[in-house]
Amino acid sequence: KQWYQRRVAITAGTLGSYGSLARFRDIQRLMKVNDSTIIGGFGDYADFQFLMKLLRQQTIDDEVVGDGVYRDAPAIHNWLRCVLYNRRTKFNPLWNTIVVAGKNYGGEPYLGYVDKIGVAFEEKTVATGFGSYIALPMMRKAMDENPDMGVEEAKAVLKRCLRVLFYRDCRSLNRFQIGVVSAGETSISEPMSADTDWSIGANPSGYE
Repeated sequence: KQWYQRRVAITAGTLGSYGSLARFRDIQRLMKVNDSTIIGGFGDYADFQFLMKLLRQQTIDDEVVGDGVYRDAPAIHNWLRCVLYNRRTKFNPLWNTIVVAGKNYGGEPYLGYVDKIGVAFEEKTVATGFGSYIALPMMRKAMDENPDMGVEEAKAVLKRCLRVLFYRDCRSLNRFQIGVVSAGETSISEPMSADTDWSIGANPSGYE
């Protein structure tokens, strides 16, 4: 997940595993909250569904009031931090890591992270799980080399990260969605796959 040129891009896989069983292959881990925010939920899917239900009700409440005021990405990030920390203090945490991608009231890009115990921060590139070890350095390098990358360039970086993660994780699935938030667009793509080349499997040595 990374922000670029006053836009934010976020991606998530569609696999829902039951232990090591790749049971559900078409779940949606990205949710469009409103025209300013997309969230990605990683971890226990039932807990993420609970959070999505709460956020949908908040969006409905905002629309019913009809005063033109809505929750921007920083407000949603702060609300999620409070909810997750509150559940943690009750020793009944929501087993999720949430990434909040969007923009603030001024139209500036916003990318936030919050985990199951309420640890939260804002950053230009964020990753969760196994991606924190492999994808995050790749995204940081891409941002350093090309801080003004466009939409397609950002999507290409995310696809490359997901391809490498797919190569490295035998429990993964090559199927994902990409969300984009900009001044005039808040959208989530249909599920897609990255091109792979398994001929590289002959290159590593020393594991015989």
